[in-house]
Amino acid sequence: MTSASGRKALAARAEELRGRIDEANQAYYVADAPTIADAEYDALFRELREIEAAHPDLQSADSPTRRVGAEPASALAKHPHRRPMLSLANAFDAEELAQWEERNARNSPEVREAGYVVEVKIDGAAVNLTYAEGRFVMGATRGNGVIGEDVTANLRTVGDVPLVLRGKGWPGLMEVRGEVYMPYESFKRLNASREREGEQLFANPRNAAAGGLRQLDPEITRKRRLRIFAFSIEALEGRLDAATHAEVLDRLEAWGFPVEPHRQRLPDLAAVQEAVPQFEKLLATLPFQADGMVVKVDQLRLHGELGIVGGREPRWAIARKFAPEVAVTQLRAIRINVGRTGALNPYAELEPVEVSGVIVSAATLHNEELIAQKDIRAGDWVEVIRAGEVIPQIVAPLPAKRTGGEVPFVMPDACPACGTPVERPEGEAMRYCPNVSCPARVLEGIVHFAGREAMDIRGLGYERVRQLLSAGLIRDVADLYGLRAEALVELDRFAKQSAEQLVRAIEASRAQPLSLLLFGLGIRHVGKTVAQLLARRFGTMDRLKEAPEAAIAEVNGIGPVIAQAVAGFFAEGRNRDLVERLRKAGLDFTEPRAHDDTGPLAGRTYVLTGTLPSLSRSDATALIERAGGRVAGSVSRKTDAVVAGDDAGSKLEKARTLGIEIIDEGELVRRTGPDAQSSRA
Repeated sequence: MTSASGRKALAARAEELRGRIDEANQAYYVADAPTIADAEYDALFRELREIEAAHPDLQSADSPTRRVGAEPASALAKHPHRRPMLSLANAFDAEELAQWEERNARNSPEVREAGYVVEVKIDGAAVNLTYAEGRFVMGATRGNGVIGEDVTANLRTVGDVPLVLRGKGWPGLMEVRGEVYMPYESFKRLNASREREGEQLFANPRNAAAGGLRQLDPEITRKRRLRIFAFSIEALEGRLDAATHAEVLDRLEAWGFPVEPHRQRLPDLAAVQEAVPQFEKLLATLPFQADGMVVKVDQLRLHGELGIVGGREPRWAIARKFAPEVAVTQLRAIRINVGRTGALNPYAELEPVEVSGVIVSAATLHNEELIAQKDIRAGDWVEVIRAGEVIPQIVAPLPAKRTGGEVPFVMPDACPACGTPVERPEGEAMRYCPNVSCPARVLEGIVHFAGREAMDIRGLGYERVRQLLSAGLIRDVADLYGLRAEALVELDRFAKQSAEQLVRAIEASRAQPLSLLLFGLGIRHVGKTVAQLLARRFGTMDRLKEAPEAAIAEVNGIGPVIAQAVAGFFAEGRNRDLVERLRKAGLDFTEPRAHDDTGPLAGRTYVLTGTLPSLSRSDATALIERAGGRVAGSVSRKTDAVVAGDDAGSKLEKARTLGIEIIDEGELVRRTGPDAQSSRA
């Protein structure tokens, strides 16, 4: 037990760590000028997390450790915006920009002398951040402009979003509007990972950012490494001390928000027109996707006078769009790449051509529906774009240049690598090879199986797996467990020590729980979170293997598409044989934290809201699941009880409206039984 003086010292240290981490986040995310090395940051973060885990009462509501760790939601709740989130009209040339000012001048002649602010137009996903007394309390997507989706937990994982504002002078209650985006480097890493796992690639960073924001599991959002630029303020309670839009951007920056750094305040439209070529040239050098510049009337008082068109577009702002560079080349052939999960990904093999300063020889085609929709044929002359560092894409073919020798594309009915008939699940755009032993899937599948987040077999990367496959020592993941050091030392670059280390790592992986084994098997749609849900619910591989599709779909957080994929995997004879060989190899087919159908909360659904006195969100979830209950992300008529802590929000109000039982942490612990109470003590 910690003494009073010891607790005081720990509290002081935790506060010091929070301050240092916040300063480091500010320098890294906002100023783009890191002040400490990644290793030092990780050490500070780890120390703070350990202190708060051992002493939950020392964790503050705005601790940087609370950016991550929220449990997956079963659905995203709707959020009505207090004030609409507007869209922008577009101007595509100088004449349209001049016409925009002329229309505004007819309503407010002062516009011509009021000045403009120009900003880079980030191509991302618009969000709305709500702050109460300087603290981040809620975040939502734009949605239809009137109603968005609650993505508060996901936005907490975005390092740029300040949880507590710096400085002073902010309104007591306000909304900050911003654009969430994915930098090109993060986008390339994400697509490289998806390609390794046989998943469909994202067409551009905007789609990847928007999809990342709407994940049900905040941990997935965190891994997308999203960023944000703030661009406006809506004061709901209190006064905003700013007369111009330029001052608004300065206030945002002073409070800790990142603001797009290339903004300019210009005296008139002539200066704006002169700046257009500079901005168009700038876009190709940016580390994120942008598609133009935004021009805004600087004087805030004129915004009210100019008003809104059709309840959708403000008259005081417009987007000046730029066209991407387009190159023309010939499409030599349409090829198929078979990924780890068996997904057949078509891509275009191009006659090399320079686009935006880069030589391009291949382009993504996404899926057969897109190819058919655009009528892209092998041999076509095509238009290719590559905005910034986005994956090259074919805009359209040029039918006028066709000679009659072009070949329409037909997706194969059999896997081009192994000849197995392919499958196309209902409602999906992709076709899949179901053969887990398909040669095109084996390399990626084994590397994934051995990865850190799966079976964690150290030393088994791409080079080693290729070597083992070429030597005929393995054909699939089950063969790994028959490897012997004596055979490995016969291979090039395999010393006795490295061979023995690899065998020991393989041996240790036999003890990994069912959830990691399921993830490692590479079942379509089964990521790490889904694997955990399945393992905790069914408890053993045998129960899951024999479960009907309907029973799998009943698991909270598992929908019909995932259920169909899982049931289909175990229905395939070759997959069942592989699982049986893994059983004989001695792998653990059980999950330590399995769902207890006989526990005191069996069959009951709970929702957590607010900050509990001593239990973290993950601890409370584990407590409920060990007792047989399940945790949902939103309140509905199917909810049995809501566990409410401090600062409980809309979930608590909805529970009261629906007449659902509301309990506190103490009652939850009492209901989960004596084991829970002793573990809490």
